Order: sequence, then C-alpha cells, then structure tokens
Amino acid sequence: MAKGKAKTKAKKTKKVKTVSKRKPKKIKVAKKNSKKISVISVSANEKKKIQTEDPILMQSPRGMHDILPGEQLYWNQIRKSLNHAFLEYGFQRIDVPILEYSNLFVRSIGKGTDIIDKEMYTFVTKGRDNVALRPEFTASIARAYIQHGMNILPKPIKLFSTGTVYRYDRPQEGRYREHRQANFDILGEQDPVLDAQLIQLASRIIDGLKIKNVQFQINSIGCPKCREEYLELLTSYFESKRHKLCHNCKKRLESNPLRILDCKEDKCAQVSAGAPQSIDHLCDECRTHFKYLLEYLDELEVPYIINPRLVRGLNYYTKTVFEIWSVEEGKKHSLGGGGRYDELIETLGGESTPAIGFALGLDRLIMEMKRTKVKLYKESKPRIFLAQLGELAKKKSLKLFSDLEKGGILTAESFGRGSLRSQLRTANRLGVEMALIMGQKEALDGTVIIKNMSSGAQETVPREKLTALIKKILKKNNVVSVRPKK
Repeated sequence: MAKGKAKTKAKKTKKVKTVSKRKPKKIKVAKKNSKKISVISVSANEKKKIQTEDPILMQSPRGMHDILPGEQLYWNQIRKSLNHAFLEYGFQRIDVPILEYSNLFVRSIGKGTDIIDKEMYTFVTKGRDNVALRPEFTASIARAYIQHGMNILPKPIKLFSTGTVYRYDRPQEGRYREHRQANFDILGEQDPVLDAQLIQLASRIIDGLKIKNVQFQINSIGCPKCREEYLELLTSYFESKRHKLCHNCKKRLESNPLRILDCKEDKCAQVSAGAPQSIDHLCDECRTHFKYLLEYLDELEVPYIINPRLVRGLNYYTKTVFEIWSVEEGKKHSLGGGGRYDELIETLGGESTPAIGFALGLDRLIMEMKRTKVKLYKESKPRIFLAQLGELAKKKSLKLFSDLEKGGILTAESFGRGSLRSQLRTANRLGVEMALIMGQKEALDGTVIIKNMSSGAQETVPREKLTALIKKILKKNNVVSVRPKK
C-alpha cells in the first residue's frame, strides 16, 4: 500500500510541474462593435502590440483632401474647358512623373526660394536615391525635353500637362499641400507674340469658366545680362532699409533680393514701393521684347496692369512674368501665373532653348467658381431606367443595357437590387420618364415592358425594336436623353 501511495504522490508532483509550463496567462479584452460587446482572449504580448500600434486616423493628411462626387461638376467643367483650349491652340499633352530626383528642382528653381528651402517634400528611396515629389511642372517638362531629344522637333513645341503638385506649405483657404495644376508650355521660340498668345489662352480659359473681375499683372525682370546691374542697385537700396525688413527678407537680401519685392509683410511692401524698378533697367533687347508684348496685348484687348513689384517665386524666370488675379472689394485671389524661362534648359545641360509657360491652380479656380456662384454646365441625365427580375432577366439585361448605350441612349440601372419595387423606387428618385422592365417571361420571350412613369401605362415590345422605339418616343417628347455624338 505504501508503494502505491508513493506512486500516487509522484504523479501529483509531475502534474504540478506540467502546470508551471503552461503558456502565458491570457488577458480578457473587451471588443466593441455596433451591436454588442463581446469578450475575446489575447495574450499579454498581443495586448502590448495592440497598445503600441499607431491608431488609424480616418481622415486625409493635413493639407490634402478628397474630391467627392458632389464636387465633380466643377471639375468636369474645368476639364472640359482645358481640353478644348489645348486642342484649339495646337498643344500636345505630356504626362511627367510625380517623383523626380530632388536635385533637378534644386538646380532649376534655385536655392534661396521658399519652395526649395521650406516647401519641397524630399526623401531617400530604398535604393538610396534622393527624390522629391514635384512642387511644380516646368522643371520636369525641361528634363523630359532634354531626355527625349525633343530639340529636333519642329519649333515651337507646345505642351500641355496637368496633375498634382506637392508643397509643404501652411494650409489655408484655397491653398493645399497637395493641389492640382494645368500647365501650358511653348518651347523653342522667343518671339513676344507667343507670350501674348499664352496670356490670351489663359484669359480664354478663365472667361470660359465665367469667372469675372480678373486682372493680368505683368512685368519684365530682364535677362541675366541686364539683371546683374539691376540686382546691384536693388541690393544697395534694401541694405539701406535693412532695419525695416522682416526676418525672412533680411536672409533673402543675402541670397535672393528679388524675392523681397514679393514679400506679403506690410512693412516690407512699404519698403519695396520705393525700390528701383526692373523695367527701368532693361537692356535694349529686353525693352523691345516687353514693348512688343504690350502692343500685342493691346491688339488682343486683353486687360493688364504693369506691376513693377511682380517677380514670381522661381529663379529660372527671365524677361516676361505675369500673374492672374481675381479682385473683389480690394482683395486679390491668385489663380495662376507664369513667364519666360529662356535659360532653364541650357542650365540643365540641354542646348539653348527659349521657352515660356504658365500654370493655373485648379483648386483656386474651383474656389473662385464657388465664391462667385458660377452657373455650372449640366450634363445630360438619363430618362430611361432598366429594371430586371430574376437571374435569367439579369443576364439578358446586361446585354440590353450595353445595346442601349451603344445606341446613344443614356440609361440608368440598379443591378444587384433584388426586388422590382426597390428598383422602381430608384427610377422614381432619378426622375426618369420610362422604365424598361424585364422579368423571367420577357427574358424567355425576347420582349421588354415599357412603363410610362407618369401615367403608369405599359406596353410590351420585341427586344430588337426597342432602341428605335425609345428614340422615337424621346424625339416626340422633345427630351434630350440621347448621348451626343463625339
């Protein structure tokens, strides 16, 4: 008996050891959902991991925003205006990468500018490349021009581009860190008539969007030859007023004194009002170029104001610079701008190529359209709704929908909705005039029921005659429901 008891005790001891090797104690965590609170078990390590993970913020990053379906009417109007403009003026579309080597922008835009010093998104890739999100299009256009040997093409070369650009700026009304631009560039000619044509193009686009009270601010900042003397005068003037400048402009005085003219601080603006003006110090070539530009604009009847303080924020500009302002009650809203960059392509390693371009801030245009309550172009709405009931009818309806669209008839549908009642409710909400109904019987017979949504009257017609019959009814009712021919 004693021996048996000993064995029993040993077994109990072994059992205690087994318990000591168990997995870490599980901790109960409450898990919440929309209906009830359930309890799940997670280990201590898993709980620690959950606590250290960053929470997912259900919002876009600061300075970036979604364009929701309700906003698309404005964007469609802008896209339509841009597409007409670049085709009518003989431009060809070019798309460039969002990502470029960062030194491309440093070389072209220049150190001492706000874009390079403060606003550019730069990072190192896994392949150790220093890259940047494009803060503007012109440098990328110049790079593409050199890389693809576009210098051999007939001049002038007219290029249109559009897309997003990124600047780590302080977000405010109409200014985002991710914003959308449309660019128009002409490369290979330096005749001032092209400067005037681009300004006319910008004016045409904005007029087409029904934006009123627009001013074109124009200046000439000369070429590198005459600008050298002007910069000496400007630097000397600002040195004498250094104590009146803001902190940033004191730095600009050492690196880029032209940028002081563009400062928005009141005290700097007052100092700049008495500064030497670039148009008083142009060489003969630049003076002649500016003179002809103004004459062309007068001929085109494009309203403009000569603004001697206008310099733009990029170092590559030469001669003509301009900005587009919407002015209301003394407040100005910048819609875009541009100028000549005759030296840029040569600076980047290409052959000497005069060029001019401008960009429109599309987010700014949208803001201005909303502010001035521009009447939007309304797209044609479908007046026909296709309803189906049953699997066979659903299959046949797919082909029928395709045939109607090919026939130029705008048709709404609600595939996936099971009941006929819910589909007809959708048809009522859309305000359609006719509903096409296909059930099991119609799918087998090759027919479709046409229901008048106003009177409730119905008729059954053969499927092969449906498109012609609907067009006839729409024409009789004088309803524009047929897609316009492209």
